[in-house]
Amino acid sequence: MRIDIISCVPDLMTSFFGHSIIKRAQDKDLLNVITHDLRKYGIGNYRQIDDYQYGGGAGMVLKPEPLGQMIDELNETISYDEIIYLTPDGETLNQSMANGLSLQKNIMIIAGHYKGIDQRIRDLYVTKEISVGDYVLSGGESAAIILVDTIGRLIPGVLNDETSALTDSFQDNLLAPPVYTRPAEYKGMHVPEVLLSGHDAKIDEWRLDQAIERTKQRRPDLLEHNDDEKM
Repeated sequence: MRIDIISCVPDLMTSFFGHSIIKRAQDKDLLNVITHDLRKYGIGNYRQIDDYQYGGGAGMVLKPEPLGQMIDELNETISYDEIIYLTPDGETLNQSMANGLSLQKNIMIIAGHYKGIDQRIRDLYVTKEISVGDYVLSGGESAAIILVDTIGRLIPGVLNDETSALTDSFQDNLLAPPVYTRPAEYKGMHVPEVLLSGHDAKIDEWRLDQAIERTKQRRPDLLEHNDDEKM
């Protein structure tokens, strides 16, 4: 998979993409993340990429010309399955969406900044708008990191244990059950006996029961979603 990210400040993402799981994915040639500096396409001597809003109001808006030129040039060599704009008014990112995006071959991400991007860019180029939550960030770079991490870890071969991602929270609309490691006793608290039994079927049953109970307590809305899908 190839992911191109258009950003005003691409250096903000360099450290994350150069470490841990996403770095290993790139080292294995399973994922290629390329960041692009929008200021290279800025207008005039000062490489201007933003301007005041028409109609007044606080906050600057990313201009259409630099963004459009960069998108056009990327489109000349790459056929994108999705051109994603990260915005608070987009569809909220969830595990199901991440699963679908992980099956794509080429994705472009536009990391917004300031007050956002000119609406004409959204109308002309963007195929999907995504929000990472009901809050506002200073820029789209941190949201881009979240999105790439969410997608990248689902690509087969990226995680050492390929079943790991399948047992994460939100797969099947359930939160993950409690997990334990050595030692078996810590400060008088013991690991549940079933996890020490070696009986795979009983362990799977316990984990499912715990996942359902935890979801009931913390995110009952997920169980309601399960019921809706069965109808």
